[in-house]
Amino acid sequence: MFKHVDYLQFQAKPEKPDALLAAKMQELVGGQFGEMTVMMQYLWQGWSCRVPGKYKDMIMDIATEEIGHVEMLTTMLARLLEGAPAEATEKAAAANPLLAAVLGGQSPQHAIVSGGGALPRDSQGVPWNAGYIAASGNLLTDFRSNVAAEAQSRLMTSRVYNMTDDRGVKDMLQFNLARDTYHQQQWLLGIENLIADGLVEDEIEGSNREDEKEFARRTFYSFDPASTAGEGRWAQGQSLLGEQIEYVPDAQPLTDDQPLGPAPDPKLYVTYDGSMGKGKPGTGAGAHAQGVANVVNKIKGALD
Repeated sequence: MFKHVDYLQFQAKPEKPDALLAAKMQELVGGQFGEMTVMMQYLWQGWSCRVPGKYKDMIMDIATEEIGHVEMLTTMLARLLEGAPAEATEKAAAANPLLAAVLGGQSPQHAIVSGGGALPRDSQGVPWNAGYIAASGNLLTDFRSNVAAEAQSRLMTSRVYNMTDDRGVKDMLQFNLARDTYHQQQWLLGIENLIADGLVEDEIEGSNREDEKEFARRTFYSFDPASTAGEGRWAQGQSLLGEQIEYVPDAQPLTDDQPLGPAPDPKLYVTYDGSMGKGKPGTGAGAHAQGVANVVNKIKGALD
């Protein structure tokens, strides 16, 4: 259950309408790293969290706050768009609201689609996409994704902040910048807490670590003979897992396996020189047989 309080978390009062700024601020609403993304990302992470108590509660608290941030931005955009199409004074524009919107710097979609309100889209009119969010069910990887999301969101907010002299807009964005600063810390501190509570071994995602190629997890490969990457901390000293980092300059292949697929099915008419022999024609029956074989192999693997 969600409750709604009929007040904004922080005020969204521009000094005057500004359609061009509203078009820019759409990125903060529905862009890849906008507030809609962090809102939906945290909600999905919270709903999927299998750890009742402080972790789930923390995720849901910040998710709910982000709903309020979207509300703040949509309110600000509506106020920035107030009377925007009428601001162009050209005679032609006066007879054509769409032309007036364009001349005034307004997104045409604000005039045509939303009737002077915000849209769940970015600054170019691209609809918000659920593919922007990360919600894996693993708190360590999700918290890392959240740090990156907050950092990107804050950076965009900071850039928009420098694009306006409107004191009312700046006032709200100062609050948003501060919240993004804290939220980055919150997720990093959450990772510290995961380690302290024994839910993860360390800050590096480590599922199936015992099966890793040990040499590969402590090696920096450089693929440019003139690279200076070996001067960096990531290529020398101890790794974060306490292992000695090995630097390999001008790295060479570790195998003689070449990137060629099998001989193609002749009925697919793939360009092919015959060097790998004759391809096997594919059929529906063949695909079914392969599927059965896969199931059998899984059963055998489970029994072994």
